[in-house]
Amino acid sequence: MRHLTLPPVPPVLVVVAHGSRDPRHAATVHRLVARVRGLAPGLRVEAAFLDFDTETVPSLLERLYAEGVRDVVALPLLLTRAFHAKADLPAVLRESASRLPLLRVRPAGVLGPSPLLVAALERRLGEAGADLTQRGSTGVVLASAGSSDPEAIAVIADIAREWRRTGWCAVRPAFASACGPGRPRTEDAVAALRAEGVRGVVVAPYVLAPGRLPDRIAAGAAGADVLAPVLGAAPEVARLVLRRYRETGAGSRPAAA
Repeated sequence: MRHLTLPPVPPVLVVVAHGSRDPRHAATVHRLVARVRGLAPGLRVEAAFLDFDTETVPSLLERLYAEGVRDVVALPLLLTRAFHAKADLPAVLRESASRLPLLRVRPAGVLGPSPLLVAALERRLGEAGADLTQRGSTGVVLASAGSSDPEAIAVIADIAREWRRTGWCAVRPAFASACGPGRPRTEDAVAALRAEGVRGVVVAPYVLAPGRLPDRIAAGAAGADVLAPVLGAAPEVARLVLRRYRETGAGSRPAAA
C-alpha cells in the first residue's frame, strides 16, 4: 500500500498592527491582509492588533492553538523599530508563549526601511495627482507618525536623504507626534519649503493606516499642493510583508493547504 506524503504546511503568518479606535484602521489592515493572501494563496494569513481591536494577539494565538496550529510567524505591521516593536510586541509574545508552550512563534522584522516602501510612497503621490516628472521643482514632505525613539527618528531622516537622491528638489522629514528640535511638524516642513521658493510641495504620509496621527498629518498638509493617501494595501507593501515573512526562514514557496 502506497503512502502519500503531504506537503508541509507553512507557518501561519500573523500580521500584527497597532490598532486604533478609528474603524478605518482595522479595515485598511484587513484589506492589506487580503492582498497578501492573494499573492500567496497557499499561506494562511491572519491579522491581530496590539490594542483597541477585538482580535488581540493573545486571543488570535489561543484560537490558532486550539485549531492545532503549532508554528507561527508574528510580523509587526510597523515601519520603524520603535517602542511597539522593541517592547510591546515581544512582551505580548512572551506572555502567550508561557501559556501555549507547544506553540512556536518566530518574530519577523519590521517593514521599514525598504525600497518597496519608497515605491509605495511614489505610487500614492502619483495616485493623488502629483506630477512625478517634475521632481526637480517639487519638494516632498515625508510625514511620519513620529516617535520618542532616536533610532526611529534617524531612520526617517535617512529615508528622506536617500529619496532626495532620486531627483526631488527636496525631501524633508516631518512628524505628527513627539515633535521638538529637529523634528518639525508637517505644517512646519511645508512652510519651510514654501519659504525657500520651492515651486511645488507634496506631502507623502509614511504611515500604513488611517487614524488620529494620520489625520494630524492631513491637517498639517493644508498648505501643500498634493496630499497622498496612507500606504495602506499598496501592492508594494503586500510584497514586503511576504518578504519579511520569508526572511524568518519560513520558506519562499508556501505549500497549498
